[in-house]
Amino acid sequence: MNILEMENLGVTFTTDTGDVPAVRDVSLYVRPGETLALVGESGSGKSTVALATMGLLPGNARASGRVTVDGTDVVAAGEAELARLRGRTASMVFQEPATALDPLTRIGRQTAEVVRNHRPVSRAQAAREAVELLRRVGIPEPERRASAFPFQLSGGQRQRVVIAMAIANSPGLLIADEPTTALDVTVQADILDLLRKSAVDSGTGVLLVTHNMGVVADFADRVAVMLRGEVVETGPVEEVLLRPAHEYTQRLLAAVPRLRLSGEGPPPRAVEDAPVVQLRDVCVQFGRGRRAVRALDGVSLAVHPGETVGLVGESGSGKSTAARVALGLVPPDDGSVSLFGTDLSRAGGRARRALLAGVGVVLQDPVASLDARMSVAECVAEPLRMHRRGMSAAERRERVAEVLELVRLPRELMRRGPRELSGGQRQRVSLARALVLRPRLLVADEPTSALDVSVQRTVLEVIADLQRELGFACLFVSHDLAVVQEFAQRVVVMRAGHVEEQGPTMGTLLRPETEYTRRLIAAVPVPDPVVQRRRRTADRTGADA
Repeated sequence: MNILEMENLGVTFTTDTGDVPAVRDVSLYVRPGETLALVGESGSGKSTVALATMGLLPGNARASGRVTVDGTDVVAAGEAELARLRGRTASMVFQEPATALDPLTRIGRQTAEVVRNHRPVSRAQAAREAVELLRRVGIPEPERRASAFPFQLSGGQRQRVVIAMAIANSPGLLIADEPTTALDVTVQADILDLLRKSAVDSGTGVLLVTHNMGVVADFADRVAVMLRGEVVETGPVEEVLLRPAHEYTQRLLAAVPRLRLSGEGPPPRAVEDAPVVQLRDVCVQFGRGRRAVRALDGVSLAVHPGETVGLVGESGSGKSTAARVALGLVPPDDGSVSLFGTDLSRAGGRARRALLAGVGVVLQDPVASLDARMSVAECVAEPLRMHRRGMSAAERRERVAEVLELVRLPRELMRRGPRELSGGQRQRVSLARALVLRPRLLVADEPTSALDVSVQRTVLEVIADLQRELGFACLFVSHDLAVVQEFAQRVVVMRAGHVEEQGPTMGTLLRPETEYTRRLIAAVPVPDPVVQRRRRTADRTGADA
């Protein structure tokens, strides 16, 4: 018996401008112990299918057809029946961990609550199970980190907590909506191994929603490709990825960035000019006493005019903290930070505001960084209202429309709210807001993590074109080494709060000096299931030896 059966699922959203069909006649199934990957561009309907499977569609959505999970018809079920289903029979890993976790509750308690909601265990037993779950998903020092709040964890660590909560009760069906988006390649490999082991050992069926074809090749048994709300191709993973029949699937695969192991990359730029931003021996510590965490330890790096520096490393390595130090959002406990030649610690009030007007920022989580109460136009125009007070409302609106077109979004989206957009569309709105002031420095923290491969390439091309036109510098934080290799002239590799190595991108990635960098490169998945299977076999053989 299939754990999930979907027949002719249709989903229509009611909006101010009329009905919008998001999903049309989708029929799928997932067997116990197998993984079906649902792929397609942002806005293709992937996440809507996942939400419909859990009965989590918003109030303005109408579902038709049949979705059966372990014998329960989700479309026809009442809320009480759905509450019993969720978390026990079916569980979900959401795309954005910041919105899935309660910011005011410690992560150990949140994880323990999931256990107690579905099983009659004591608080003490649930707490012990929570710590063990955090250990299983790779949270360092889980006994201590169980008392942390979500904001005290990196984006990748928060995603691991969400995964721990999803597998807490060994569900029959696990719906994973971009489960590795925020994870570096080594932790991504560990998480996929964990999910794979859960599927095999517990017979859990997995519906994997992703735009990462390397993850599909590494993890999926079958693939369904969606385009504009419809399934256009489905079949075994080797058949679809190696011999795609539909033109759209062929286009998706052609756009996948691949880590090159030979050849030339973007040449390093001359560095005679003074750095746009520079960190010198920066140290940052969060917390005090026994719970203190050394986030940065003697970090030095610089970004010069017109160049892109890629900042890479595992989740929790300090990448995002270093970016926030560069922005003046996190003051260093030791060392110094200069922005456009000015020491940030000595700039205050109006002078500091003038400095920061020259910086555009794209944060990792678009939902957390965009105000849900504002329209898209208001979100993008916010920097203009703060720093260009002489502009009229008409001028602001025209500038917003121009920058939305630059990131390949239509003007029609200006009236919508952020929550009416797909994850990839929200990330492009964040990018548009960062570019609206034509900055001298762009700090991009995982700017393409939520984007499908074709849109990712478009956005990177837009950033590169604008960089050539405007000459801004870019500090590019990412766990995607293939994207960094293609986009950055220099790379800084971070580990456990310090700089492991840095240098020209191609030289560093082709001839790494440290074992840690070599391990990062070896863990990058490729969109070829045969290669990924060979890698897993080699890893198991090496582990057994």
